[in-house]
Amino acid sequence: MNDRPTFTHHKDILRSIERDLIDSYDEELEQEIDDDRLSDASLLKTLGIDENSVDDGDMNRQTYFRELLRLQGELVKLQDWVQHTKEKVVVIFEGRDSAGKGGVIKRITQRLNPRVCRVAALPAPNDRERTQWYFQRYVSHLPAGGEIVLFDRSWYNRAGVERVMGFCNDEQYEEFFRSVPEFERMLVRSGIRLIKYWFSITDEEQEARFMARIHDPLKQWKLSPMDVESRRRWEDYTKAKEVMLERTHIAEAPWWIVQAVEKKKARLNCISHLLDQLPYEAIPHPEVALPPRVYHPDYLRHPVPANMHVPDRY
Repeated sequence: MNDRPTFTHHKDILRSIERDLIDSYDEELEQEIDDDRLSDASLLKTLGIDENSVDDGDMNRQTYFRELLRLQGELVKLQDWVQHTKEKVVVIFEGRDSAGKGGVIKRITQRLNPRVCRVAALPAPNDRERTQWYFQRYVSHLPAGGEIVLFDRSWYNRAGVERVMGFCNDEQYEEFFRSVPEFERMLVRSGIRLIKYWFSITDEEQEARFMARIHDPLKQWKLSPMDVESRRRWEDYTKAKEVMLERTHIAEAPWWIVQAVEKKKARLNCISHLLDQLPYEAIPHPEVALPPRVYHPDYLRHPVPANMHVPDRY
């Protein structure tokens, strides 16, 4: 019998839901807030973001917004550098369900050009893909020069969910570990900068986040049957993770562990670390001058038929 205490206390569940709601609200604010607004204390207080506003552990929300905006400014510089130098960057995000991978990916891409920085989040392989070389379907998503690709889960599915859920046999599992170090060394030799993150959360925190999703109608879609099953197999996933890190932590592409119990800190720490891994620099751009609008006296703007307009309901 397992005597481990479960995360079922009503107040704790409500607190977790409350933190998720604040985080969702903050996600909307992140797109709107800029340097000027961050220096306007009265506006921030109106938005519920004053110097005493604490949400994530001891993370001050005003500090979070300020640091996130600063780091996103550096990400724009990184994007310009990658585009200018034709660098190829791959960042892998792995971790348990609800560990916060998607949250940090959103914050990285929020202010970037999707043509330069894109996300690869592959579904389960179809019947045809199951007959291919295991890495084949991932190769088509690798970057060309001047691109950054963020893998929201990756070829490491074989070492995790496929192993635990029995979607691969022992021979396929061992072949993966024989192949992946050479595959990644080959990527690095080809000029790809490969960075790998594992988002680490506690047993209790995952249960809290799952319970919050169960009780939040806007987030129930995030819980798949596979996610629910992963709760029962926590220890199996732990063993699989330990084997994966031990056998695929190579000098050319080491693993980096992100402590992710506190979401906002995890995002800032991960983005800051990612920036440290790349020797980017600011790329000078010519000053943009907006040309004057050209007017033609014989131009007539034709009216749009009324039945083509979206109704003004709000």
